[in-house]
Amino acid sequence: MKVLVTGGAGFIGSTICSALLDHGGTPVILDSLVTGRESFTQGRIFYRGDVADGALIDRIFTEHPDIEAVVHCAALIVVPDSVSDPRRYYRENVGKTIDLLGHLERNGCRRLLFSSSAAIYLPGPDSTVDEDAGLGPGSPYAATKAMVDRILADVARGSGPNGLRAVSLRYFNPIGADPKMRTGLQLLRPTHALGKMVESWEQGSTFHITGTDWPTSDGTGIRDYIHVWDLATAHIAALTKFDSLVDDAQPHLVINLGTGRGVTVRQLADAFGTVTGTPLHTEDAPPRPGDVVGAYTRCERSSRLLDWQAEYDLEDGIRHALEWRRHLLELEGLTPAQS
Repeated sequence: MKVLVTGGAGFIGSTICSALLDHGGTPVILDSLVTGRESFTQGRIFYRGDVADGALIDRIFTEHPDIEAVVHCAALIVVPDSVSDPRRYYRENVGKTIDLLGHLERNGCRRLLFSSSAAIYLPGPDSTVDEDAGLGPGSPYAATKAMVDRILADVARGSGPNGLRAVSLRYFNPIGADPKMRTGLQLLRPTHALGKMVESWEQGSTFHITGTDWPTSDGTGIRDYIHVWDLATAHIAALTKFDSLVDDAQPHLVINLGTGRGVTVRQLADAFGTVTGTPLHTEDAPPRPGDVVGAYTRCERSSRLLDWQAEYDLEDGIRHALEWRRHLLELEGLTPAQS
């Protein structure tokens, strides 16, 4: 299977490409490299450009008419940035996806997997959600994901029997790296919790737990940390089973991808200390703009429809993230103090 992967030079997109290759498929990468890493495209079919560039999309399908599906990962993802510059996030994540859909329709591509987000949910009283949970995006970033999900549902319903079919895969919180260390988190200074823990550990500084009054067991935010390789293999399952997931009667489907285990920020810090052998020094701090309490998923739908479940645990994700971090610094010729 040949698959166009937008954002295929980023953390998640590149890992999906690796999993696709391991399963005998061929990724075709489209990435602007605004945040992606060009080295992740080496030895792979790569086009540098924007998903809204219709001429480029036409060229890709002309040169690769056997593309069977698209995995749409390209997006801006930093929550605080979306709060400070929402217009950019709506333009890049929503406006350009609308353009992409038109380009795909023109080229006869009907299958789309969308990288959506669990950040759009309103968590239930026990912090769990499933695909039917209420929506309440807490940041412009999350709102862009909810908007695209709605757009995909509407376009798929309105495009007729030979039109778009889409599956929105709502990710929880990816951690780790490709276990073969081909790709991983490309940013030297990531903004998510585990990335900030790594930074604090390397520098011997304090990790700030932002938000300690949430309605969780210890007052800190709760997340469902899924290993990025498990996330990638779920995409392979969805691509393989795509035509059994959506049809004329149900042209758009939502599937949550997580472990089904809720982990608070304090629990993540404790696990980090267990993996490194060094307790992490933490300090409580106010929540950041756009922070939410978080949630974790009930996994019935992904298990039933994809015959998939997460295989790596939290400690595996931390261990692989640290291994990748060492590898990335070596590639950049940096020491932890220089990063």
